[in-house]
Amino acid sequence: MTAEIIVAPDGKSRCRWCSAAPEFLAYHDTEWGFPVSDDHRLFEKLSLEAFQSGLSWRTILAKRENFRAAFRDFDFDRIARFSQRDITRLLKDEGIVRHRGKIEAVINNARQARELVKQEGSLAAYIWRYEPEAKQLAAPQTASTSAESIALSKDLKKRGWKFIGPTTVYAFMQAMGLINDHVEGCVIRAKVGRARKNFKRPGR
Repeated sequence: MTAEIIVAPDGKSRCRWCSAAPEFLAYHDTEWGFPVSDDHRLFEKLSLEAFQSGLSWRTILAKRENFRAAFRDFDFDRIARFSQRDITRLLKDEGIVRHRGKIEAVINNARQARELVKQEGSLAAYIWRYEPEAKQLAAPQTASTSAESIALSKDLKKRGWKFIGPTTVYAFMQAMGLINDHVEGCVIRAKVGRARKNFKRPGR
């Protein structure tokens, strides 16, 4: 058994990281790596990855429902209309991470997302163009960035997005199923592989 694998309480092998906190197991088994094409869920994850910068995912996951309530379920059309009053409201919200720069970045990125959808049809169609080729997905990755995450980060920055570096984008790509980084031997890896095989790529 590799160092990246643990045996969970049910006796099945999983990625070691999901043992770091009790709430990680369900997230690992039902969300992480499964492909997503819903624009609001994609925008939510990009936003939460930005909030995670400098913090742990456990902190963000514990507050995720609070974030969803505060940011209108990450409907970027609604967030794009946020005003200074909303920023003040969010900075007083103890249920989220009260970081002015990150809050303002989400509002800015919502406006950029709205423009991107006008140009590309959907956020999903645009993002899934950056899915790596199949031959690059044969085995889980060990790096924190990739050529695709660097390219996507660069293009988003060019479009005016903020808090969207290549490491943040790579973590987003892992979570949203653009790659399958469940380690070899993890019971969920094959499930994610099947989900990706059956997934209809947006815009194709």
